[in-house]
Parts: sequence; C-alpha cells; structure tokens
Amino acid sequence: MLVLAWACLVLSALPLALILFNLILYKPPQGIEEEKKLPSVSVLIPARNEAKRIRPVLQSVLANQGCQFEVIVADDGSIDGTAEIIREFAARDDRVRLIETPPLPSGWMGKNNACWALGQAGRHEIGLFLDADVTIAPDAIARIAGFMARRGLSLASGFPRQITTGFWEKLVVPLIHFILLGYLPLIGMRLSRSPAFATACGQLVAVRLEDYRAIGGHSAIRDRIHDGVQLPRVFRRHRLKTDLFDAEHLAATQMYDNLPDLWAGFLKNAHEGMATPAALPIWTVLLGGGQLLPFILLPLAALAGAASPTLLVLGGAVACAWLARIILAIRFRQSWLSAFLHPFGILFMLILQWTALLRWRKGKAVSWRGRAYSR
Repeated sequence: MLVLAWACLVLSALPLALILFNLILYKPPQGIEEEKKLPSVSVLIPARNEAKRIRPVLQSVLANQGCQFEVIVADDGSIDGTAEIIREFAARDDRVRLIETPPLPSGWMGKNNACWALGQAGRHEIGLFLDADVTIAPDAIARIAGFMARRGLSLASGFPRQITTGFWEKLVVPLIHFILLGYLPLIGMRLSRSPAFATACGQLVAVRLEDYRAIGGHSAIRDRIHDGVQLPRVFRRHRLKTDLFDAEHLAATQMYDNLPDLWAGFLKNAHEGMATPAALPIWTVLLGGGQLLPFILLPLAALAGAASPTLLVLGGAVACAWLARIILAIRFRQSWLSAFLHPFGILFMLILQWTALLRWRKGKAVSWRGRAYSR
C-alpha cells in the first residue's frame, strides 16, 4: 500500500509542478502597439445555424480598434436566418463580407470545408479563425496581431474564458485548463517545433495566411474533427513556429449549456486527442492514478488502520491534486464547485474518453451540427 501511495503522490505532484511552471510562461499578449506597425487581419468566422449567437460576436469584433481588419463570415448551409443577420451587418459596415461555403466534398468535415474557403477569401496578412460563439475584447485583434509579429509565428492560439452555468459544465469544462497546463510543457513547445508539442484551441486560432495556404491549411486535415490538435501539427510538420497565449481576458464563450450537448461536444473530439488506443491507457494511469485513486485510497486506508506513513503520503497526493485545481480556479476564475469535485470531474472525463474510443473502434458515427461523421 505504501508503494502505491508513493506512486499516487508522484502522479499528483507532477502536474502541480508543471502548472506552477507553465503559468510563468502562459501569458496574455502585450498591449497594443502603433497601428502602422501591426499586420492587418482577416477575421474568419465559420457559421452554421448560429442565428442565436452570431449577432453579439459580430458586434464585439467590429468594436475592435488599433488594427486594420476585415470580417468574413462563411455561412455553412444555415437554415435559421444566420445569413440574413450577416447581410444586415454587411449593409451597415463595409468591413463585413458574407461568403457561402462550397458544397461539402466527400471525405471532408464541415468546419474544415468552411475554414478552408475562408482562408482563401482572406485579403490580409493574418487570418484569425474565430468560432461563431466567441466574443472578443475591443483590443483583442490588435494584441493577437502584435503577438504574431513580435514572435515571428505562423500560428498562434489562445483558450478563451469558458463561461459555465450548469452543474455539468462547471464540473467538466474547467478540466481543459488543467489538462493543458498540467501535462503540456510549454517550454518544450517553444524550444522545439516537434508535432508532439502541437496544441491550439479551435475556437480562436490565428495564422499567417501565406504559410497557411502554402501548407494546405484546413484542407490538409480535411477528414479530421479536432482542428485544435490537428492544424498546429500540420504547421509543425512543416517546421513552422506555433505558440499559445492566455486569451482569458481577450475572448469568452459558452460552449455548452446542458449535459447532452457537453457529452456530444467532447465526444466528437476525443478520438483525435486522448481517446486513441496508444494514448488512453497512459492518460488513464496519469489521471486516474494521480487525480482519482488518492481520493479513493485515503479513506479506505484510514478505515483499514493503515500505518501513518501511508496515510501521510496519500494525504499529500490528495493535497497536490486539490491544490492544482485551486490555483487554476483562482487564476482562470473557474467554479469552486469544479475544484472541490475535482475527482468526480476526472472520473467523468475518463468515462467519456473510453466511451469515445470504444464507439470509434466499433465504427459508430459522431454527430455534430446536424451532420454525422464516421470512420
């Protein structure tokens, strides 16, 4: 039992240490520079049935200052009035342009098809892909353009503030930051161009359009669902520089507001992230052993009258797991409920990932935005 307790402590302490180190590097872009020194930006928004959410997104984008930009929205076969809303904005502001997404070719995912069309339509140096449910701050475009220019990047991405309202969203969504900062060494990402360190958030991705087009952009991942993982891998395979920034104060979104949508949303991306036959057993050991098992073993060991060293080591493992979540809850304004129920969130995530792997291996389709995708 003592050996198992020490294993739990190591597995819980490692992500805590990496979080503390990563938070030194994971910073928001600096303030606005002189506008004439910034590259111009094409804000590229794929939209499919987003009539309920597209209006505040466009309002937030058009309120930006300090940088020359255009806004191009690709209507991807919407049937809810999305295109009409975009036309209203285009009639009032000549920076807004509506394009129609080409018919979905065989073997393509819908978002990749829309984004590739947007990438071809952009007329400026930087393309900022923005999901149609992400609002941004008035200085976001300029700060992201400055970040790209200062660091000489071909791709940069940030994780917006994730707004959570219901129990299940509060339990699961904050784990995005925990897994990102607890298991990805940002120093490795910045010192190496290996695809192993490729990470982005598909909700907000900036690219240098010349490089994006040269390497095929979203057409190179046409049959992949998780563009946040797959697109930066393409850039890094071509030895192009990618990076992450903290978008907590630059952008915000509410991905889900109910359990079925949350389950479906995480499920569709899982098999290209954690839920692979090679990766998921490792993730199960890392997350289960460090973030779940200590919370099970500690009360069991106490009830069984285990020796003090065992209880002390298991208590240390529980403390490390909770401390990591408390730090992230403070830093990213996350729900305290999520931090307190951390082991239950980890259990939910592991169940979801194994479900995704088993479904995908059985050839079951993944459904999203009214489309079904299968192997």
